[in-house]
Amino acid sequence: MKKTLFILLILATSLFAELKNELATKDFLKKDIKVIDIRTPSEWKETGIIKDSYTIMFFDEKGAYDVEKFLKELNKIIKKDEQFALICRTGSRTQIISDFLANKIGYRVINLQGGLMKLMSEGYKPVQYIIK
Repeated sequence: MKKTLFILLILATSLFAELKNELATKDFLKKDIKVIDIRTPSEWKETGIIKDSYTIMFFDEKGAYDVEKFLKELNKIIKKDEQFALICRTGSRTQIISDFLANKIGYRVINLQGGLMKLMSEGYKPVQYIIK
């Protein structure tokens, strides 16, 4: 019985799992999809952030991370079956985290390739990050 329940749980999680890779473009930002900025607070201050995005640091300045804390904050913003996008500076960090969130946890994630640098190269002007 426990084995069957475990298998059903795994299958149910994978029903919602989805990973997409899309270029970070101004056109993408017109979609009604929440964007989670996983960079560090110093990066948010340096370049600004995408208007109406959510800031949840994953890796700190030293490369350390706290998955449990990140997921707790993420789950305050999105529903488990809701599609959302991740962005970082260039797309390197989001590639790793998107894969983990989709394939290991079962989220519906869009990895914004090229990150904020790609957006800014297209003329996108981030808004100032205000400490909450």
